[in-house]
Amino acid sequence: MSEPTNPPLVPESQIERVARRLKIMGDPVRLQLLNLLRVHGEMNVQELVDTSGQRQANVSKHLGILMREGLVSRRKEGVKAFYSLDDPSLPGICVLVTNQLETGNAAAT
Repeated sequence: MSEPTNPPLVPESQIERVARRLKIMGDPVRLQLLNLLRVHGEMNVQELVDTSGQRQANVSKHLGILMREGLVSRRKEGVKAFYSLDDPSLPGICVLVTNQLETGNAAAT
């Protein structure tokens, strides 16, 4: 086998964590919620339900997953919980993937 010419995509010690993060981000409903939080900033559950068209139970379930993974944070104000993005790498990751998909689609036509 020849000498490696490129660094690995992911350090061997981080493969499980990176795979988990990408899996969490790979759900369409979670991506939709992350998009809404990016565009609108902090939002409460009802605002996310109204804006996304998803059911309240579904939104709450996905927000819990995103929060456990450290992608969003929650702030309580009285009986309402407000959510916001909590991972500064999210916009960059999504832009890279989106740009590559657009470039790949343009090349395929």
